[in-house]
Amino acid sequence: MPVKNIHGEPFSEETITKLEIFESYAGEWLPIFIMAGAKVLYIFDFFAGTGYDNIGVPGSPIRILTKIKKQIDLIFQKKTKVHFCVNEYDANKFKLLQESCESFLAENPEIGRAGVELHYYNKDFVELYDQLEFCIGKYPSLVYLDQNGVKFTTDKYFLGISQKPTTDFLYYISSSYVNRFGDTEEFKSVLKVDMDEVRKKPYKYIHQTVLEYLRARLPKESHVRLYPFTIKKHSNYYGIIFGASNYRALDKFLKTAWKVNGINGAANFDINDDASKSQGVLFGEQPLTKIQSFQKKLREKILSGEIKTSLDAFKFTLDEGHLGNHAMVEIKKMKVEGLVSYDAKSPKVNYEAAIKNRDIITYKITAKQ
Repeated sequence: MPVKNIHGEPFSEETITKLEIFESYAGEWLPIFIMAGAKVLYIFDFFAGTGYDNIGVPGSPIRILTKIKKQIDLIFQKKTKVHFCVNEYDANKFKLLQESCESFLAENPEIGRAGVELHYYNKDFVELYDQLEFCIGKYPSLVYLDQNGVKFTTDKYFLGISQKPTTDFLYYISSSYVNRFGDTEEFKSVLKVDMDEVRKKPYKYIHQTVLEYLRARLPKESHVRLYPFTIKKHSNYYGIIFGASNYRALDKFLKTAWKVNGINGAANFDINDDASKSQGVLFGEQPLTKIQSFQKKLREKILSGEIKTSLDAFKFTLDEGHLGNHAMVEIKKMKVEGLVSYDAKSPKVNYEAAIKNRDIITYKITAKQ
């Protein structure tokens, strides 16, 4: 499976979208654990590239360093030790990576004064993972991989990382990569996806299919949740798979994703054709958008008694890949309709009320639809 060398080219549109999501999530992730009092944090960029493309657009390591810089005051205040591990296997790219990062650190000396440590590696992913595996999850960890890291999906790595406590990961893969190599024995040895099943669905859903396969491999007792984010460029699709178990981290990623696209929070385009669903139909039943489908399901579960509290509603909302305000809009509507009541001004379907402050309320069914 050949890997394209992009070091001499400008970043493509889909790569920039991926980098922006990575960067945005890093900016959300850092203060979560710094504010929580974590004394040590680790960020792993296993396929870091050169730091910049050939026209100066920053890659993942520089973007992450930028987010670290924005938290410097908090890092000083909380005395948090941040370790940033960057790896690039290609020797020429590795040299440029070091030059890019050292130049950034020289221009921003406060990062070094805060005790942030940058660790450089020029190794194959498999070798480096075995070397660093002991500290992934020992401390709160954020792990970045891309399609060059398809080996990550073997049980040793995927199940290993997904069972690590306080470990979030973002994994990037191209749909054409899966489609092209999915039938090869080499690919099947690491990602045993049934390509016949994959090809039964529209091409744009390939990442969701891969995610469903990975989700099925998680142990039943696992608290890890996986979310897809599909990126479209012309006729091709690329995907990010995010995984974490921490409720705050899950909430932050979903807010990042829905900020990119407020229609579905799962793609940078209208993957479910929701725009057409909101235009109305002359005959038959009006098709529901993604948000409307979620709200309908939430309503049914509340009225059936399956969801009884704001904590139940918050967990269900995360499981469905939605934001708390999507749930609160529907629950408020149910209260206006006289279907439920609750002793609060708000349905309190958010992290702060449901998890952080344990300010949990009960929804009382007052009427049936």
